[in-house]
Amino acid sequence: MYLTGFADEAARDLDTQIKATKELGWTRISARGVNGANIHELSDADFHAVADQLDEAGITIPEFGSLIGNWAKSITTDWDLTVAEIERAIPRMQRLNTKLIRIMSYAQEPWGQDQHEEERFKRLREIVARFEDAGLSALHENCMNWGGFSAEHTLRLIDEVPGLQLIFDTANPVFQLDRSKAEPFPWQDPMEFFTQVKEHIAHVHIKDCTNPPAGETEPEKYTLPGEGQGKVREILTALKDMGYQGGLAIEPHVATVFHATDGEEPNWQQCYDSYVEYGHATNALVKELGITVS
Repeated sequence: MYLTGFADEAARDLDTQIKATKELGWTRISARGVNGANIHELSDADFHAVADQLDEAGITIPEFGSLIGNWAKSITTDWDLTVAEIERAIPRMQRLNTKLIRIMSYAQEPWGQDQHEEERFKRLREIVARFEDAGLSALHENCMNWGGFSAEHTLRLIDEVPGLQLIFDTANPVFQLDRSKAEPFPWQDPMEFFTQVKEHIAHVHIKDCTNPPAGETEPEKYTLPGEGQGKVREILTALKDMGYQGGLAIEPHVATVFHATDGEEPNWQQCYDSYVEYGHATNALVKELGITVS
């Protein structure tokens, strides 16, 4: 296995993201926000400067955390917007020798309303095919999107979208209701979700948290790995036992929550310190579990 992380949770600017990564003894960043924009939304000039800076620092990018079909986009969003994101992402992945890109299955409509399932399947087939044609892999994450409704929904995507593989996020089930079960819907169980989809997992996001308070949708708190309800230890052990050789990308959310919309400016020193603490805790956890990382 190898370790990487969403270093935009440590800082907006790439200089500081690289500093945090090296402080952890790592050589990889999961690219999402870079210098204030998603990596596939930077201007061409800014992207080329970023790519050169990464080369000079000896940092590689195993994963793009893209905006494609994410939790902020309705399934009724203009398809041309998604096509433009794909067309910007592909050459940038090729420049950075990045093989994986995180996608989603568009935002969840309120439960009980039309979820436009066939349109979701159609779009994901096209998204996956376009990346496959370029020799790249589009991986679906179990976030606040249609596939995140339950493990059964994710497996339906696998059935409907040829070639689709998964990113599994350990904490996302903790604040998602399991829509495959009877009302009142219980919170999803991360280990149960993992067990059902594990044969399709190609990449893992390490995050941990506790269930939301009654009536809320965000976790009560985000925690260090192994200290919440994400069953991180159990899932990492299962990955080790099944011979998983892919990435473990930290996505702490401890100091910065990317779903938040309150507009408050983060305390970036706190974010940096929190990210580095989280990375060191992950280093210690994988060592404790006897997981060899490269």
